[in-house]
Amino acid sequence: MQKERVLYARNKLLNGAKPAVVGGTPITEELASELRITAFGTASCPTRAEWICSPLMMRTPDQPLSYGLAAPRNGTRSLLSGLQAHIIKWLLFDSRPITKDNKSGVPPETYLRPSEDRQEEALWRACSEVLWRCAGGFNHQTSSEPLAKVALPSENVYVQHNSRYYQDGVTEKLHIFELKSLEDLQIFLKQYLYLFQSQECPGAMLVLYSLMLTRGCENIKKDLDGKLTHLVSSHVEGSLNVITLLLTGRATPYLHNGILYVGDEDHYAMPQYGVLSRSPVGLLVWYGGEESSKVNVNKQYPGSRLKTPALPIWITSCSGHYGVLFNTNRELLRNYHAERRFDIHYYTCGGCHVLLNVDTRAHDDTTAAMRTDDITATPLEKLILTKWQDAKITWTGPGPNFNESSK
Repeated sequence: MQKERVLYARNKLLNGAKPAVVGGTPITEELASELRITAFGTASCPTRAEWICSPLMMRTPDQPLSYGLAAPRNGTRSLLSGLQAHIIKWLLFDSRPITKDNKSGVPPETYLRPSEDRQEEALWRACSEVLWRCAGGFNHQTSSEPLAKVALPSENVYVQHNSRYYQDGVTEKLHIFELKSLEDLQIFLKQYLYLFQSQECPGAMLVLYSLMLTRGCENIKKDLDGKLTHLVSSHVEGSLNVITLLLTGRATPYLHNGILYVGDEDHYAMPQYGVLSRSPVGLLVWYGGEESSKVNVNKQYPGSRLKTPALPIWITSCSGHYGVLFNTNRELLRNYHAERRFDIHYYTCGGCHVLLNVDTRAHDDTTAAMRTDDITATPLEKLILTKWQDAKITWTGPGPNFNESSK
């Protein structure tokens, strides 16, 4: 790994030098308009301001929360929470040396206090993973060659302001790069990481556009299946469809396992494509209000492939607020005894962190167990109970402030 750091450019180079954006294909007016319309619903109106200025900023290195992205509460939060889950995945599991008995000689908490170099590596590896998934690179059943696309800004303007296109200062300046292997993609993102991290840069928007270009705007429209007209919703913290794009490589609005055929006596059954394989990172959703009425058929609830991922990390949507739940034991979901009683971390990009204890043995004690219809349970507890029903949940600190503005 040290050799790789010598060979390839880092985002913080000597004397402040940074590699210039060279090559790629300048964006056309047609593609710029298609990106804006597919993402935000229009190209003729200003883009939401938070997307123009949301860099991928990590917290202070070598500190208890240095594994975390730092961002205000706005429409980029769903995208950043998806990246956050993959950053934790790399730090806790992908980068840790494991012995034959699946144990590491270093306490897992040590990996959650990364240095600046490890923060940067976790970031470009997380971006590479979600992009390569959108390219179909992890789908061994596809016959086509995976191709990732990355959008980077330049100083040149390629699309002029007109009645059909309103300049946003970013989209009309893009160069599009194509990468044919995961290794090339990782090297490329490592070299240009500074463009995603610089103060007041559109880091989140560059990731969103790169995901969209890699998946293809036409494919994203098909993924949405008419449920939405564009990818980024008007919700305060963003859209679940952005989360499914990161997790599955498809912007599906459906969270169930596999394919469901839905129809009635007057219409042919049409396929609804949900989650086609088990995800490395999971998703838990609590909409709020479920305890007061029957399950809303218009709301999507995660199936087992999202509830039980390969690793104990979940992106969470709790009454519209996004965060990440994770456990440091890779064997948690594979070992019945480990899952009986365990600690779980909750983190948001606004800097909220809480540690909870989950005791699934509580079903033997009906007085101690919680239920999702328990009016005394907090929204976060109700979300956790969608995975571990009737568990007893104990807080080791204050609860999350879902109205945080973030630093």
